[in-house]
Amino acid sequence: MSRFASTADVEAINNEMPWQDRPVAETLHALMAQTAARHGSRNALSFQLESGPKDAAETLTWADLYARSCQAANMFRSLGIGEGDVVAFLLPNCTETATTLLGGAIAGIVNPINPLLEANQIAAILRETGAKVLVTLKAFPKSDVAHKAAQALLNAPEVETVLEVDLNRYLKPPKSWIVPFLRPKHAVHHRAKVLDFATEMRKQPPTLAFEDSAGDRVCAYFHTGGTTGMPKVAQHQYSGMVFNGWLGATLLFRHTDVLLCPLPLFHVFAAYPVLMSAIVSGAHVVLPTPQGYRGDGVFDNFWKLVERWGVTFMITVPTAISALMQRPVDADVSTMRMAISGSAPLPVELYQRFEKATGVQIAEGYGLTEATCLVSCNPVDGPKKTGSVGLPLPYCDVRILHCDAEGNIIRECPVDEVGEICVSTPGVFVGRTYSESDKNSDLFADGKWLRTGDLGRLDPDGYLWITGRAKDLIIRGGHNIDPAMIEDALMAHEAVAFAGAIGQPDAHSGELPCAYVELVNGGTATTDELLAFAKARVPERAAQPKYIEVLPELPKTAVGKVLKNDLRKLAIARVYGAALAEAKVGAEIGSVYEDKKRGLVARLVRTGEVSDEDVAPVLGVFTRPWEWDDAARPADD
Repeated sequence: MSRFASTADVEAINNEMPWQDRPVAETLHALMAQTAARHGSRNALSFQLESGPKDAAETLTWADLYARSCQAANMFRSLGIGEGDVVAFLLPNCTETATTLLGGAIAGIVNPINPLLEANQIAAILRETGAKVLVTLKAFPKSDVAHKAAQALLNAPEVETVLEVDLNRYLKPPKSWIVPFLRPKHAVHHRAKVLDFATEMRKQPPTLAFEDSAGDRVCAYFHTGGTTGMPKVAQHQYSGMVFNGWLGATLLFRHTDVLLCPLPLFHVFAAYPVLMSAIVSGAHVVLPTPQGYRGDGVFDNFWKLVERWGVTFMITVPTAISALMQRPVDADVSTMRMAISGSAPLPVELYQRFEKATGVQIAEGYGLTEATCLVSCNPVDGPKKTGSVGLPLPYCDVRILHCDAEGNIIRECPVDEVGEICVSTPGVFVGRTYSESDKNSDLFADGKWLRTGDLGRLDPDGYLWITGRAKDLIIRGGHNIDPAMIEDALMAHEAVAFAGAIGQPDAHSGELPCAYVELVNGGTATTDELLAFAKARVPERAAQPKYIEVLPELPKTAVGKVLKNDLRKLAIARVYGAALAEAKVGAEIGSVYEDKKRGLVARLVRTGEVSDEDVAPVLGVFTRPWEWDDAARPADD
């Protein structure tokens, strides 16, 4: 491992040789073979279906994981998957998820899909990627994945084969005897051939039965977003995957490390900085329950799992840290060296609570699906600036730029000036980031730096600070307000677990700042108290929230990002509804949905005799469009 404490350490690594001269594997299979040869008898991957510290677990060595990945690749080839064909998977975490991810990328192009999406969104991704094979769950108690898959397949006719993974194999009698009687029944009948994953795997040899790829190529499709409308599909190459693994092994992990990763393998955070780093370093990855942090008992048993496995690194996100801080550290966690947090900005207050409770620091990092993930990280061996996402990693060129709409650079920002974060790394697939070519237009600054859409700055020490999303800016009368300023202020309140600040519609200013909060378990706070608290801590008067609402739980993605669009929908419905009621117009808000061309649209329901002429003066003062509920609604995909 190389020392990673400062920009000087990063520059020393950069100066050793160009990235293209690094002696790294060109393909995933070659990389897996190297790891199996070096660390074959060491633990590679452990999975436990249930969360208890004494519950049964399956552990594969690196030799085992290599063999199963080869078997999976051979199986996919036997089903007609070539280098340009797509294997999709709709799975929670389990051993088969890892072998499908690896084997699919060795045989063809693997396409992980978030099981939390709706069936129509899953179908849209399957159509977009042209998947021929889908790996998913066999019907299992307390899971709707199999039903969603069956529904999606009705609208994804190119899928020829479905391979079903049966989680019942992880259970022992008497539980395993009961599952067949409790399996959910669904009556959706699609045309794809259904096969048993385990049965088909047993037919395959444990070494590659076909010629490996000759060199670098596209081997993965990861969708971005997908919480509203049609997600974009990012293309990843072997080189980007290997780069992530090389970074982790060079700067963070040793072969003796144990990584507790309750994050989903359908997301780049778990797939690349975690799994690929483990492959290159030979570290051991532990996956607790199919749902990870969402699994029954995971938060309650978390510290006991750290003790059970001798965890040295925990992989986490701010939402999980907040939940853990509401529970006592009730086990020996002395083996833990560091926590790695990503996916969303980490509030300073939460960082401090965690360090005080555990004695362990958090290294916050930054990456994105479009860059095959890693861009920056707080240095493990050096000072961690709380609130920053650390130093740009080796071979990661980060620029803070102002660009025009076409991606031409207007100017580069000096130190501490906020602009758009633009990156050039070995993980950036220049010109072909998305599978749809038209989505790549204007995506690169001067044709080189990926425009992330994130706002940020570089400080005098070279640390990167994210100040928000360009589209998340609250624009009050032409004045730009960073929502992070409001969120950080509210997070300092002891009763607040999470906060999401947005701009609510306003007839005079366009937008006014408002916030939605989720309280900690047992926490109490009134909206008046929170408004006063925020007013005292938000220095900019224009940025002080005009409305705060406490929700039982903020809407979040599978990896803990607050869904700002869902909050905007709530705000639009509330503000438009109040305006209609005040004007005594015979209409109310039925729903708010996202239209690809118009953005968020309010749909009105008639409650009396009312016409467009009655509504237009009331809602026309706002910038967001509206329509009647009986108007044609565009398809999501």
